[in-house]
Amino acid sequence: MSVSATSGDPETSESPSVSGEGITELQDAVIRFAGNSQDGIQTIGGFLARLAGRSAREVMTYMTIPSTISGGPSIFQVHLGSGEVLSAGDESDFLFAFYQHSYDNHIDSLKDGGICIYDSDHVEELKEERGIIHVAVPMTSTAVEAIGGSARDRGKNIFALGLVTQLFSLNREKLTTLIEKQFGRKGEDVLRNAMLAFDAGYAYPIGDVIGLGFDLKEGSEKGADKITTDGNTAMTMGLLAGGVRFGAGYPITPWSTIMEQLRSELPKYGGIFVQAEDELAAVSMALGFAYSGHTSVTGSSGPGLSLKMEALSYATMAELPLVVINVQRGGPSTGLPTSVEQSDLMQGIYGSHGDSPRVVLAPKNVEDCFYIAVEACRIAREYSCPVIVLTDQALATRIEAFSEPDLPALVHEPVLDQDARSEDFKPYPLDGRTKHAPPGTSMEGGTYPVVTGLEHDEWGHPSGNPEMHAKMNAKRREKLKDLANSLSLPDVYGDEAGEVLIVGWGSTWGPIRESVNRMREGGRKVGTIHLRHLNPLPNGFESIFANYDHVVVVEMNDEGFYGLGQLATLLRARYCDSKIVSVCKTDGLTYKVREIIERVDAIVS
Repeated sequence: MSVSATSGDPETSESPSVSGEGITELQDAVIRFAGNSQDGIQTIGGFLARLAGRSAREVMTYMTIPSTISGGPSIFQVHLGSGEVLSAGDESDFLFAFYQHSYDNHIDSLKDGGICIYDSDHVEELKEERGIIHVAVPMTSTAVEAIGGSARDRGKNIFALGLVTQLFSLNREKLTTLIEKQFGRKGEDVLRNAMLAFDAGYAYPIGDVIGLGFDLKEGSEKGADKITTDGNTAMTMGLLAGGVRFGAGYPITPWSTIMEQLRSELPKYGGIFVQAEDELAAVSMALGFAYSGHTSVTGSSGPGLSLKMEALSYATMAELPLVVINVQRGGPSTGLPTSVEQSDLMQGIYGSHGDSPRVVLAPKNVEDCFYIAVEACRIAREYSCPVIVLTDQALATRIEAFSEPDLPALVHEPVLDQDARSEDFKPYPLDGRTKHAPPGTSMEGGTYPVVTGLEHDEWGHPSGNPEMHAKMNAKRREKLKDLANSLSLPDVYGDEAGEVLIVGWGSTWGPIRESVNRMREGGRKVGTIHLRHLNPLPNGFESIFANYDHVVVVEMNDEGFYGLGQLATLLRARYCDSKIVSVCKTDGLTYKVREIIERVDAIVS
């Protein structure tokens, strides 16, 4: 059905059920904004996500960004709910379409009977099907009129935000505070125009046009102690809390925002972040900071990690505390710069030459980006080794709300240890862990240790002795086996025995968990585990695998020559268990819940 501001009484035969005075109470809602990246689509979604964190609502977002500098079609989807929100939503309940191409490309994402609010200044042809309610709103011309024509079609995103605020009975006062905070620093005129557009959208009689309104319920928990942010920002805060004060990097999507935030934040803590001339220089500078006695950081995406590999071998040989953030994207080569993939796992573990063991971790959601960064710093510091964190584009740009961390219990304040070393000091003892003496440390024996990429003895002096090389290889290996022994197995969510165990890592956590919930509701005996420690793996997975008929590894990379994704290949190699099979995809999109359920059902049946 189609509704417009001039069409008289709207048809209501296909409208959602209402209660009270034309108000429908919603426990959750999936809202998709479709337009162009230049329209500030992400700005609207960002405001709604931050509002959720201040209103005791759960939130998860999903966005697409064009890979061209000139911009192009873009979406921002936000899932708001009063209960647990585990995915951005397979289908949208509401679609805001800014252009004809936005409508044509995304009307299929709207669920049957959903509501499409479209800009009648740009959308002309409609598909009258599936009981979809069409609502025509002249967003562009109304926003221009409200602002006074001074900004052409700029401001329609904030106009749409006003529409949403009124339609869903959101907290107008809190939203205007967020708008003032963001636009106020850009100047009084910019803020005035933003508020004019917002007020025009809020005053537009959208509820009267549709014939109903919505009350998006808040959760039971208070929102005062919630943090609402994206994965890259959470990762940055985790690095600061973990004790990183120095680092270097080179810009690349989608890592760059971590670099920019570190560059602005580290000086506040007495540190520095250097933008180097290329990836090789960046990792080498970070190693210089690590050599000087600090846990340092560098980062990139897949192509940049490839360039860092020789220096990462040096970090392994010299046993320097270095954290490397890899925000994965689609590959190979330049690949899909603004799309998601989990195809750098093998590179992270085995990418360097020689036997070069290092730690590889992966966060499961935005909140975990903070905690995994803290843990990466601790491991790098305690085991004196490089630690690679494999986050991805979905987590980097996704916004979620989560409880404020207990910072006093987590923050590590780095102190440079320059206490005098005794005569028998050895930086690379065969019977203990490596502990370097920073440059300038007093050496009571008068002999200063050496840090080198050559194989070396216990003092760091180069050595070509075959027996010493074998012992040092074992030393570098065994300390990470000690780490593995200290790790706990992940908890099983769902049924602890049954038909299927779904195994995941990284940003697949939420969709997998929601899939398990739905399959169990349908009568299946299904459980899931999610791996945060990928190399070394915790010990004992075979005891969990034995409880299920099928072990299905869900990941976003190619199935390769043998029908197995990268994590599934590692698990097969470790446990020689033919029950381990793969569900893979490489379309650059996050998993939908129904995709996982359909693929798992096909394997089981």
